[in-house]
Amino acid sequence: MSGKPASPSSSAARQLLVGLTYDLRDDYLREGYSLEETAEFDKPDTLAAIEDVILKNGFAVDRIGHIQSLTRRLAAGDRWDLVFNIAEGLYGFGREAQVPALLDAYRIPYTFADALGHSLTLHKGMTKHVVRDLGIPTPDFAVVAEPEDIGRIALPFPLFAKPVAEGTGKGISARSKIDDARSLKEVCLKLLEAFRQPVLVETFLPGREFTVGIVGTGSDARVLGAMEVMLTPDAEEHAYSYDNKEHYENLVRYAAVTDAEAQKAMALSLLAWRGLGLKDAGRIDLRSDARGLPHFIEVNSLAGLNPVRSDLPILCRLVGVSYEQLISDILSSALARAGLSAGTPKA
Repeated sequence: MSGKPASPSSSAARQLLVGLTYDLRDDYLREGYSLEETAEFDKPDTLAAIEDVILKNGFAVDRIGHIQSLTRRLAAGDRWDLVFNIAEGLYGFGREAQVPALLDAYRIPYTFADALGHSLTLHKGMTKHVVRDLGIPTPDFAVVAEPEDIGRIALPFPLFAKPVAEGTGKGISARSKIDDARSLKEVCLKLLEAFRQPVLVETFLPGREFTVGIVGTGSDARVLGAMEVMLTPDAEEHAYSYDNKEHYENLVRYAAVTDAEAQKAMALSLLAWRGLGLKDAGRIDLRSDARGLPHFIEVNSLAGLNPVRSDLPILCRLVGVSYEQLISDILSSALARAGLSAGTPKA
């Protein structure tokens, strides 16, 4: 469905119109981008699943597409009551913030974090500065922006290195766990060249790995549950890597957990979510130290929403939350922030 909303005089009689912004992986593959470059982009079944839930909530849906399509539509005069935004963007630390910033300029409300939240949390180093100031435990770290920075790292081994602003495990492999200075230099130089961005180097934590789902905003935010991520014997060692995520069916085991360590991970995640000012829904990744204390690793303010493969929907299934409920809760949170509800479009 597409087209301009009805005039203000008829707005009471029409459905609320929800635009859908996204980056479709197939579009970029056709342009010559690689599978890894497009790993965070969406497949048609994700769009269909989200659209289905929006329609079931009684709203009209208009598929907009990527930021270039959004720009053209806005210039042509098209408007929406709310935009359900899952566009990841392609370039720069502000790539996830581009659609929100553009929508802010037109005063069109949207789902998930604003431009500040997405820009901050995409850069894992900057996020860890803020999280540490909030008093939330996070591994000691350094950011390598230039090759000369490698020799200045004074952290004890073992260490863990990854690109500072990638998702879906991109740039992470068994080599990311580093045990000596020679390997540190080799891995950092390789990542700097491959991803053209700084490298985050942090203390390696040997404990359990959790991902925690959050839904809601501010004081209304709540924890959906915690999921432990466990690698099978055939998986790449030490990390929830790009390869492990791509072949999760055989390489990863997931379990909903509620023990004391998991409860601590959930409490820290909610503190981080609220402290970072994030909105509607997302995921926080944590890893425990040798004493069993969970530490903040990173946050995904624009979590994947594929109903089968994405971590947040997997977590929801494990804790008894349906995909329809997850998407409906996201919509409800965004609508409440915008002062909207079904059947009450913007004038």
